[in-house]
Amino acid sequence: MTASRRNKQREASLLEEKRVDLREIKQLVIAGWTGRNVETLEKHIRELEALGVKRPKSAPIFYRVAAALLTGAEAIEVLGEHSSGEAEFVLLALADGLWVAVGSDHTDRQAEAISVSLSKQMCAKPVGSTAWRYDEVRPHWERLVLRAYATRNGKRALYQEGSVASMRTPDDLIKRYTGAASLPAGTGMFCGTFPVHGESGPAERFEVELEDPVLGRRLAHAYDIKTLPDEG
Repeated sequence: MTASRRNKQREASLLEEKRVDLREIKQLVIAGWTGRNVETLEKHIRELEALGVKRPKSAPIFYRVAAALLTGAEAIEVLGEHSSGEAEFVLLALADGLWVAVGSDHTDRQAEAISVSLSKQMCAKPVGSTAWRYDEVRPHWERLVLRAYATRNGKRALYQEGSVASMRTPDDLIKRYTGAASLPAGTGMFCGTFPVHGESGPAERFEVELEDPVLGRRLAHAYDIKTLPDEG
Protein backbone atom coordinates (compact mmCIF):
# COMPACT_ATOMS: atom_id res chain seq x y z
CA MET A 1 0.00 0.00 0.00
CA THR A 2 1.37 3.44 -0.96
CA ALA A 3 1.98 6.20 1.59
CA SER A 4 -0.68 8.32 -0.13
CA ARG A 5 -3.26 5.52 0.22
CA ARG A 6 -2.39 5.04 3.91
CA ASN A 7 -2.73 8.77 4.56
CA LYS A 8 -6.16 8.80 2.89
CA GLN A 9 -7.34 5.88 4.99
CA ARG A 10 -6.01 7.46 8.18
CA GLU A 11 -7.72 10.77 7.37
CA ALA A 12 -11.01 9.07 6.46
CA SER A 13 -11.01 7.12 9.74
CA LEU A 14 -11.20 10.43 11.63
CA LEU A 15 -14.23 11.64 9.69
CA GLU A 16 -17.89 11.30 10.57
CA GLU A 17 -20.28 8.99 8.77
CA LYS A 18 -23.64 9.20 10.44
CA ARG A 19 -26.69 6.95 10.27
CA VAL A 20 -29.56 9.37 9.76
CA ASP A 21 -33.06 9.16 11.16
CA LEU A 22 -35.31 10.37 8.35
CA ARG A 23 -38.07 11.06 10.87
CA GLU A 24 -36.13 14.21 11.79
CA ILE A 25 -36.99 15.67 8.37
CA LYS A 26 -40.25 17.62 8.64
CA GLN A 27 -40.16 19.45 5.31
CA LEU A 28 -38.82 18.21 2.00
CA VAL A 29 -37.75 20.28 -1.01
CA ILE A 30 -36.87 19.11 -4.52
CA ALA A 31 -34.58 21.57 -6.30
CA GLY A 32 -34.97 21.41 -10.06
CA TRP A 33 -33.12 22.92 -13.00
CA THR A 34 -29.95 23.31 -10.95
CA GLY A 35 -27.43 23.07 -13.79
CA ARG A 36 -24.77 25.77 -13.97
CA ASN A 37 -24.53 25.95 -17.76
CA VAL A 38 -27.35 28.31 -18.68
CA GLU A 39 -27.26 27.55 -22.42
CA THR A 40 -27.46 23.78 -21.87
CA LEU A 41 -30.24 24.29 -19.35
CA GLU A 42 -32.28 26.40 -21.77
CA LYS A 43 -31.82 23.81 -24.53
CA HIS A 44 -33.13 21.06 -22.25
CA ILE A 45 -36.11 23.18 -21.19
CA ARG A 46 -37.06 23.70 -24.85
CA GLU A 47 -36.71 19.95 -25.54
CA LEU A 48 -39.09 19.14 -22.70
CA GLU A 49 -41.51 21.85 -23.79
CA ALA A 50 -41.75 20.02 -27.12
CA LEU A 51 -42.82 16.93 -25.17
CA GLY A 52 -45.51 18.83 -23.28
CA VAL A 53 -43.62 19.62 -20.08
CA LYS A 54 -44.24 23.20 -19.01
CA ARG A 55 -41.36 25.64 -18.69
CA PRO A 56 -40.37 26.15 -15.04
CA LYS A 57 -41.23 29.49 -13.45
CA SER A 58 -37.58 29.94 -12.55
CA ALA A 59 -34.27 28.11 -12.79
CA PRO A 60 -33.50 26.78 -10.31
CA ILE A 61 -36.96 26.10 -8.94
CA PHE A 62 -37.91 24.54 -5.61
CA TYR A 63 -40.80 22.08 -5.35
CA ARG A 64 -42.23 21.35 -1.89
CA VAL A 65 -43.34 17.74 -1.44
CA ALA A 66 -44.54 15.71 1.53
CA ALA A 67 -41.74 14.81 3.93
CA ALA A 68 -43.41 11.41 4.35
CA LEU A 69 -42.18 10.53 0.85
CA LEU A 70 -38.63 10.16 2.17
CA THR A 71 -37.74 6.52 2.62
CA GLY A 72 -34.73 4.37 3.34
CA ALA A 73 -36.59 1.24 2.23
CA GLU A 74 -35.06 -1.29 -0.14
CA ALA A 75 -38.15 -1.24 -2.39
CA ILE A 76 -40.81 1.25 -3.49
CA GLU A 77 -44.15 0.83 -5.25
CA VAL A 78 -45.10 2.92 -8.29
CA LEU A 79 -48.15 3.15 -10.53
CA GLY A 80 -47.59 1.83 -14.04
CA GLU A 81 -44.46 1.65 -16.16
CA HIS A 82 -43.69 5.33 -16.57
CA SER A 83 -41.56 6.39 -13.61
CA SER A 84 -37.78 6.52 -13.26
CA GLY A 85 -35.09 7.43 -10.77
CA GLU A 86 -32.57 10.27 -10.71
CA ALA A 87 -29.29 10.22 -8.81
CA GLU A 88 -28.97 13.30 -6.59
CA PHE A 89 -27.03 14.52 -3.61
CA VAL A 90 -29.37 15.27 -0.73
CA LEU A 91 -28.86 17.90 1.97
CA LEU A 92 -30.21 17.06 5.42
CA ALA A 93 -30.35 19.87 7.98
CA LEU A 94 -30.37 18.09 11.33
CA ALA A 95 -30.11 19.31 14.91
CA ASP A 96 -26.33 18.84 14.83
CA GLY A 97 -25.67 20.56 11.51
CA LEU A 98 -25.80 20.02 7.75
CA TRP A 99 -25.23 16.55 6.32
CA VAL A 100 -24.93 15.18 2.77
CA ALA A 101 -26.58 11.93 1.70
CA VAL A 102 -27.32 10.31 -1.65
CA GLY A 103 -30.81 9.63 -2.97
CA SER A 104 -33.08 9.27 -5.96
CA ASP A 105 -35.74 11.76 -7.00
CA HIS A 106 -37.98 9.01 -8.36
CA THR A 107 -40.53 10.74 -10.60
CA ASP A 108 -43.63 9.83 -12.58
CA ARG A 109 -42.80 10.91 -16.15
CA GLN A 110 -46.35 10.62 -17.46
CA ALA A 111 -47.63 13.01 -14.80
CA GLU A 112 -44.76 15.40 -15.58
CA ALA A 113 -46.59 16.56 -18.72
CA ILE A 114 -49.58 17.52 -16.56
CA SER A 115 -47.72 19.11 -13.66
CA VAL A 116 -44.12 18.75 -12.50
CA SER A 117 -45.24 19.38 -8.91
CA LEU A 118 -47.75 16.53 -9.26
CA SER A 119 -45.15 14.20 -10.74
CA LYS A 120 -42.75 14.87 -7.86
CA GLN A 121 -45.47 14.19 -5.29
CA MET A 122 -46.50 10.84 -6.79
CA CYS A 123 -43.41 8.78 -5.97
CA ALA A 124 -41.43 7.86 -2.87
CA LYS A 125 -38.01 9.52 -2.54
CA PRO A 126 -35.39 6.89 -1.62
CA VAL A 127 -32.32 8.07 0.30
CA GLY A 128 -29.36 6.25 1.80
CA SER A 129 -29.18 5.65 5.53
CA THR A 130 -25.73 7.20 6.03
CA ALA A 131 -24.47 10.73 5.48
CA TRP A 132 -21.30 12.84 5.61
CA ARG A 133 -20.96 16.10 7.48
CA TYR A 134 -21.05 18.82 4.81
CA ASP A 135 -18.13 20.75 6.30
CA GLU A 136 -15.88 17.74 5.68
CA VAL A 137 -16.49 17.69 1.92
CA ARG A 138 -17.06 21.40 1.33
CA PRO A 139 -13.34 22.20 0.69
CA HIS A 140 -13.20 19.70 -2.21
CA TRP A 141 -16.90 19.63 -3.09
CA GLU A 142 -16.45 19.78 -6.85
CA ARG A 143 -14.38 16.61 -6.86
CA LEU A 144 -17.40 14.53 -5.80
CA VAL A 145 -18.97 12.20 -8.37
CA LEU A 146 -22.60 11.06 -8.65
CA ARG A 147 -23.40 7.75 -10.28
CA ALA A 148 -26.45 5.58 -10.94
CA TYR A 149 -27.06 2.09 -12.27
CA ALA A 150 -30.35 0.77 -13.62
CA THR A 151 -31.30 -2.88 -13.94
CA ARG A 152 -33.63 -3.55 -16.86
CA ASN A 153 -34.73 -7.00 -17.96
CA GLY A 154 -32.16 -8.42 -15.58
CA LYS A 155 -29.26 -6.42 -17.06
CA ARG A 156 -27.43 -3.88 -14.89
CA ALA A 157 -25.94 -0.88 -16.71
CA LEU A 158 -24.55 2.56 -15.95
CA TYR A 159 -27.45 5.05 -16.08
CA GLN A 160 -25.89 8.33 -14.94
CA GLU A 161 -22.41 9.52 -14.06
CA GLY A 162 -20.93 12.96 -13.61
CA SER A 163 -19.34 15.53 -11.36
CA VAL A 164 -21.45 17.54 -8.94
CA ALA A 165 -19.58 20.53 -10.42
CA SER A 166 -22.16 20.57 -13.23
CA MET A 167 -24.80 21.63 -10.68
CA ARG A 168 -25.09 24.59 -8.35
CA THR A 169 -23.32 24.19 -5.04
CA PRO A 170 -25.19 23.46 -1.79
CA ASP A 171 -24.38 26.97 -0.53
CA ASP A 172 -25.83 28.53 -3.69
CA LEU A 173 -29.02 26.45 -3.57
CA ILE A 174 -29.55 27.10 0.14
CA LYS A 175 -29.14 30.85 -0.36
CA ARG A 176 -31.55 30.88 -3.30
CA TYR A 177 -34.17 28.88 -1.41
CA THR A 178 -33.98 30.49 2.04
CA GLY A 179 -32.35 33.85 1.37
CA ALA A 180 -29.95 32.90 4.17
CA ALA A 181 -26.75 30.89 4.64
CA SER A 182 -28.35 27.83 6.20
CA LEU A 183 -31.29 25.45 5.89
CA PRO A 184 -33.69 25.36 8.84
CA ALA A 185 -33.22 22.26 10.99
CA GLY A 186 -35.59 19.51 9.91
CA THR A 187 -35.33 20.36 6.20
CA GLY A 188 -34.24 17.97 3.46
CA MET A 189 -33.32 19.09 -0.06
CA PHE A 190 -32.75 17.03 -3.19
CA CYS A 191 -30.38 19.09 -5.32
CA GLY A 192 -30.76 18.20 -8.99
CA THR A 193 -29.29 15.76 -11.47
CA PHE A 194 -27.82 15.50 -14.97
CA PRO A 195 -28.60 13.64 -18.24
CA VAL A 196 -28.71 9.87 -18.47
CA HIS A 197 -26.56 7.55 -20.57
CA GLY A 198 -28.81 6.40 -23.39
CA GLU A 199 -32.56 6.51 -22.88
CA SER A 200 -34.32 7.33 -19.64
CA GLY A 201 -37.09 5.06 -18.50
CA PRO A 202 -38.35 2.55 -15.96
CA ALA A 203 -36.18 -0.06 -14.28
CA GLU A 204 -36.57 -3.04 -11.99
CA ARG A 205 -33.82 -1.85 -9.65
CA PHE A 206 -32.05 1.48 -9.23
CA GLU A 207 -28.73 2.14 -7.50
CA VAL A 208 -27.21 5.51 -6.62
CA GLU A 209 -23.85 6.46 -5.19
CA LEU A 210 -21.87 9.55 -4.25
CA GLU A 211 -18.12 9.09 -4.41
CA ASP A 212 -15.50 11.20 -2.64
CA PRO A 213 -12.23 10.41 -4.46
CA VAL A 214 -10.27 12.80 -2.27
CA LEU A 215 -11.03 11.00 1.00
CA GLY A 216 -11.57 7.61 -0.60
CA ARG A 217 -15.12 6.94 0.55
CA ARG A 218 -18.56 6.38 -0.93
CA LEU A 219 -22.24 6.68 -0.02
CA ALA A 220 -24.63 4.27 -1.72
CA HIS A 221 -28.25 3.18 -1.76
CA ALA A 222 -30.21 0.69 -3.87
CA TYR A 223 -33.91 -0.09 -4.18
CA ASP A 224 -36.23 -2.29 -6.18
CA ILE A 225 -39.19 -0.81 -8.06
CA LYS A 226 -42.45 -2.73 -7.76
CA THR A 227 -45.05 -1.78 -10.36
CA LEU A 228 -48.73 -1.55 -9.48
CA PRO A 229 -51.31 -2.03 -12.26
CA ASP A 230 -52.77 1.13 -13.77
CA GLU A 231 -56.50 0.46 -14.12
CA GLY A 232 -57.29 3.89 -15.53
